[in-house]
Amino acid sequence: MELALTLVVLVATVIIVAGFARKIGAPAPLVLIVVGIVASYVPFIKEPQLTPQVVLIGLLPPLLYAAAVRTSLVDFRANTSAILSLSVGLVLFTAAGVGLVTWWLLPVPFAVAFALGAVVAPPDAVAASAVARRIGLPRRVVTILEGESLVNDATALVSLRTAIVAFTTVGAVSFGSVVFDFATAVVLGLGFGVLVALVIGLLRRQLTDPALDTSLSFIVPYLAYLPTEHFHGSGVLAVVVAGLLLGHKSPMVQTASSRLSERINWTSVQFLLEHAVFLLIGLQMRRIVADVARSGLGWPRVLGVSLAVFLAVTVLRPVYLFPVRWLEQLVKHRTTRESQSGAHNAILSWAGMRGVVTLAAALTLPADTPQRGMLVWLAMFVTVASLVVQGTTLPWLARRLRVRGPDPREDALQEATILQASVAAGIAALEDCDQSDPTVIQTLRDRAENRTNIVWERLGQGRAGAETPSETYRRMRLIMLQAERSELLRIRGAGIVDQEVLAHVMAQLDIEESMLDRIDDRTEALRDEPMLPPERAGDECEHLAAHHNRFVAPTSPHGCEECLRDGTTWVHLRLCLDCGHVGCCDSSPQRHASAHFRESAHPVMRSFEPGESWRWCFVDEQLG
Repeated sequence: MELALTLVVLVATVIIVAGFARKIGAPAPLVLIVVGIVASYVPFIKEPQLTPQVVLIGLLPPLLYAAAVRTSLVDFRANTSAILSLSVGLVLFTAAGVGLVTWWLLPVPFAVAFALGAVVAPPDAVAASAVARRIGLPRRVVTILEGESLVNDATALVSLRTAIVAFTTVGAVSFGSVVFDFATAVVLGLGFGVLVALVIGLLRRQLTDPALDTSLSFIVPYLAYLPTEHFHGSGVLAVVVAGLLLGHKSPMVQTASSRLSERINWTSVQFLLEHAVFLLIGLQMRRIVADVARSGLGWPRVLGVSLAVFLAVTVLRPVYLFPVRWLEQLVKHRTTRESQSGAHNAILSWAGMRGVVTLAAALTLPADTPQRGMLVWLAMFVTVASLVVQGTTLPWLARRLRVRGPDPREDALQEATILQASVAAGIAALEDCDQSDPTVIQTLRDRAENRTNIVWERLGQGRAGAETPSETYRRMRLIMLQAERSELLRIRGAGIVDQEVLAHVMAQLDIEESMLDRIDDRTEALRDEPMLPPERAGDECEHLAAHHNRFVAPTSPHGCEECLRDGTTWVHLRLCLDCGHVGCCDSSPQRHASAHFRESAHPVMRSFEPGESWRWCFVDEQLG
C-alpha cells in the first residue's frame, strides 16, 4: 500500500509541476529538481531510495531507447565523426582533466579522482533533448547533441568501471587491459544491439495487432541491455543501436496503426520517466548533504572544490570542442560559413547539461571509496549547477548568436515537393491497375491533389481576410465532426448498438480531428515566421538553372490577371519568369498559373508572395 501511494504521489507531482513549468515557460527538469530538494527537507516526506540498480536498470534503458528510436539513423551516420569525437574523445579528455583537478584538491588517489571525472563527464541525453526541443536549435546541432548524449554514457561507464578496478585491486590495470575492456564493451554492445533489432524486426513482420506490437516494444530495451551487461559489454550502446535500427526500419516492418500506437505510448512513458528522474535527484539532496557533513572537510572547502570541479567540467568542453571541430571541418573541406560554424560550436560547447547518468554512476562507487560522500555530492552539484547555469542561459546564448532552428516555411517547401513526388508515384501506380473504375480513380486523384494543395497553401499570405480552401474545409469539417460526435453520444446513451462498434467509429473521428488540428497549428506557426531564402541546390534542372537570378516585371502587380478580369478569387500568386504573367496557384479555383504554363510552355515560375523567393519548374516538377 505504501509503495502504491508513493508512486501515485510521485506521478501526480511530476504532472502538476511539469504542467506548471510549461505554463510559466521555465525548464521543467530544473523546477522538478528544486521541488525535490525542498521536499527532501520536509520531515514527513520519506526519501525514495535512488539506488544504482533502479537508475541503471529500471530507468536508463527505456529512456535511452525512447530517445534512440526517435533519432534519425541517416542524420546520425552523416554526423558520425562529430558524434564519436565528442562521445569518446571528449569524455576521456574531461575525465582526465577533472581527475587532475580533484586529485590536486582532495586527499584521494588519482584512480578515485579519475572515477569522479568519468562520473561527471557525459552530458545527459534527457536534458539535452529537452532543452534542444524547447528552444529550437538547428537540426545538425540537435543531432550531434542527441547522438553524443546517447553514446557517451557507454564511454563514461566503461571508464568508471576501469577506475574502480584500479583503486580496489592493486596492479590489476594496464593500458592493454583498458583497451581490451573498452573494445570488448563496444563489440558486444554493437553485436547485441544489432541482434535484438534483427529479431524484433522479424517478429514485427508477423504482428499486425498494435497492442501486441506496442507491448513488445516495452521489453526491447531490456532485451538489449541485460544480456550485454551480463557478458560485460556496454548495455547502453546495445540499447542505442537497437533503438536506432528499429526506428529506421519501422516503416518497413510495422503497420501504420502499430507505429501510431507505439509513438503515443512511448511519448507518455518518456514524459513520466524523464521528469520523475529529476524529481528523484532532488529528493536525494538531504541525505547527500548529511554524508558530506560527516566527511570532515568543512563547508568552505567543500564549496570551493565543488566550484572548481564544475568550472573544470564547463571549461574543458570548449577547450576540446573548438579545435577538434575546426580540424574536422578542415579535413572535410566544409564550405560552412565561419560565423555560422563558430556560433554552432559555441552552442555545442555550452550545451553540456548533466543528469541522471551522472548521479547514478556516482552511486555505483563502492562503499569503501575514499571520500565517497564528497564524490557523490560533487556529482549532484555538477548536475544541478549545469542545469541551472547552462540550461537557463542556453536560450539566451542562442538568441545572441542568432542561432535558430530550421525555417518552418523552408520545411513546408520541402514537404510539399516530397509529397508531390510521392503522390505522383501513387497516381501512376493507380493508373496502371487493371480493371479500375474511372470514377474511383478520379476520386482518389482529387483527394491526392488536395493533400498536396493543403501543404502549398501553408505558404504565402493570400488575400487579406480570405480563407484558403483547406481552411474552409477544416472549419466546415469540424462543424460536421461535432455534430457527428453528438449523434454518436446520443446513440451511446440510448444503448441501442454494440459499444465496441461505437468506440471504433468514435476513434476514427478522433484521428481525423487530430489531423485537422495539426494542420491548423502548423499553418499558424508558418505565418508568424519570416521566410529565409532557400539555398540553391547543386542538382537544379536546366530550366531552373537558366532562370537563376532572373528578374521580370509583373504584368499585373496587384493580383492574378485572369482573376481580376473575371472577378474570381485566388489563394496564392505565382509569377512567370519568362513573361511576367501573374497567375493563381493550384489551390485557387481557377488554377491560372498552371493554365498559363500549358498555354505558353514557359517552364519556371516564382512565388509572388511577400518574403518568398522560391521557384518551381513545371516541366521537371523541381523546387529551386
